[in-house]
Amino acid sequence: MSDAEMMKLYSGRILELAAHIPHVGRLPAPQSTSRKRSPLCGSVVTVDVVMQNGRVVEFAQDVKACALGQAAAAVVGSAVIGQTAAGLAIARDALREMLAADGPVPSAPFDGFAALAPARDFKNRHASILLALEAATEAAETA
Repeated sequence: MSDAEMMKLYSGRILELAAHIPHVGRLPAPQSTSRKRSPLCGSVVTVDVVMQNGRVVEFAQDVKACALGQAAAAVVGSAVIGQTAAGLAIARDALREMLAADGPVPSAPFDGFAALAPARDFKNRHASILLALEAATEAAETA
């Protein structure tokens, strides 16, 4: 990757998101936990959820990922409370489409993923970006 490509990918907004991840840690008594790992880079995200009336009411995430994975976790952390498992699945699928097929940015409240749009061109980074939302979706579905 050239220096210019690195600068485009690791924008100030991505680094700002990565530095401010909401809901970091683990829940003391989660209903469900999901751990996702990117085999390519070794990034790992573990998510705990508590659901009530079909919606996420408590959420925590342990993020050991690159800046892109951390930025994605920040977007998830800021949007996940109040979401249903179905809503998370829709956002996950939209993010996959945005990255893999140049689809639109996921709709609000997941529109913060717009900051990660430059990663479309770096397929080897997609798995890390998807980790937090995949883990949140799986945890919500199994709670």
